[in-house]
Amino acid sequence: MSTESSVAALKEGAVFKSVIPVRWGDMDAVGHVNNTLYFRYVEEARAQCFDAENVFFPNDRVPLLAHASFDFIKSVIYPATVVVIMTVTRLGRSSLTFDVVIETQDEPGVAYAKGKNVVVAAERSSGQSSPWTVAELSHLARFFV
Repeated sequence: MSTESSVAALKEGAVFKSVIPVRWGDMDAVGHVNNTLYFRYVEEARAQCFDAENVFFPNDRVPLLAHASFDFIKSVIYPATVVVIMTVTRLGRSSLTFDVVIETQDEPGVAYAKGKNVVVAAERSSGQSSPWTVAELSHLARFFV
């Protein structure tokens, strides 16, 4: 059996979840979590996913964030624990698109924010996009359910 055919494939609809505690300092003067922190929570979730076991990307490759957007639906209030849910919606030659939902542990299924992220595989030295490797996609597939 070839290595490629025995590798788990990353598929559209695959989900990665990250649980992140809200810090008191995440609140703004209005008394809710500042909207900029939603982007930080997703950044942390991506880091947990891409940096798992420190074996995902070799030194000459890097995942670059190409797009990030959010619609803010409901305010997160401290104390809380957010759950960042990233769902693969498109796998391109060198890009990966996620739909992102932020919920809280206390209210599963209730969206506080919805957005989109696009990550591109690139060469570190040039910043130019580069196709995903079988090893990279296989590694990612291990962290997406």
